[in-house]
Amino acid sequence: MPKGEGKVLAQNRKASHDYIILDTIEAGMVLTGTEIKSVRKAKINLKDGYSSIRNGEVFLQNVHISPFEQGNIFNHDPLRTRKLLLHKKQIKYLIEETKTTGVTLVPLKVYLKNGVAKVLIGLAKGKKSYDKRDALKQKDMKREIDRAMKER
Repeated sequence: MPKGEGKVLAQNRKASHDYIILDTIEAGMVLTGTEIKSVRKAKINLKDGYSSIRNGEVFLQNVHISPFEQGNIFNHDPLRTRKLLLHKKQIKYLIEETKTTGVTLVPLKVYLKNGVAKVLIGLAKGKKSYDKRDALKQKDMKREIDRAMKER
């Protein structure tokens, strides 16, 4: 199965509006028992999430996974930092790419692949406000062209 394929549980649609996605990498997540149950129920929010690299490891931060309803005192903290599982070559590649000014790691979507929760991390560069306006104009023009073609 190619990367990014599987049952999509959460998607960060705002990332494509705010960033230019340069490359994507698939990573596993280290989750606790109640976290994976909440993720399987799609109780996850990627909106404000980002990734950081510390001591040769990649961490997912500010991603909200709701507490499991049937959980007990062992429920997890919703905004805790989660470790991502990547190969050493991938981590070195990310370290080299993020040294460039303005390049960051953004979670794009979370999905189930063969019963395992995966996250698609995008290597992204921030858009300026005029880039966002230009992208909206292009999208509107394409929509108008598609409507005109459909009418004929």
